[in-house]
Amino acid sequence: MTTLSIIKADVGSIGGHVAPGQRLLTVVSEQIRAAGSGLLFDSFIAATGDDIAILMTHDRGPGNPEIHRLAWEAFQAGTAVAKEQGLYGAGQDLLVDAFSGNVKGLGPAVAEMEFEERGAEPFLMFAADKTEPGAYNLPLYMAFADPPGGQQSVGNSSARLQRRGHAAV
Repeated sequence: MTTLSIIKADVGSIGGHVAPGQRLLTVVSEQIRAAGSGLLFDSFIAATGDDIAILMTHDRGPGNPEIHRLAWEAFQAGTAVAKEQGLYGAGQDLLVDAFSGNVKGLGPAVAEMEFEERGAEPFLMFAADKTEPGAYNLPLYMAFADPPGGQQSVGNSSARLQRRGHAAV
């Protein structure tokens, strides 16, 4: 089984809630690449607003302490850079000093899922700051269920594919 883990935190930003600094992103990325070797299949570091999102694929299952510790230590390394550079809100989403085996409840946001991977397994990662998941309801509905004209929707395309015996999930 493949696990997709996304862990996101604000550990410091330039000029208020604008964006993490480039050096901060580089340090987090290098930490994940170095410490994740042999642990992760792949990873991707993204920023949205002042948050850093670490996307990781692995086979350790959701809530795995090694994966969560990897993200926690990368965020701590980023916090050290943010403090050194005097960035706004350095470490603000790291609410405690000691890691307890899981980042849930410590400040970072976590989204994980485990699935049986197929030959080509696309997915989308939506990341946002200063919003709630409901912000995606209308755009996703419009894209998949009710675009103008109704014929271009992924939902309609999937229905046509399913009639021919393909599974579109």
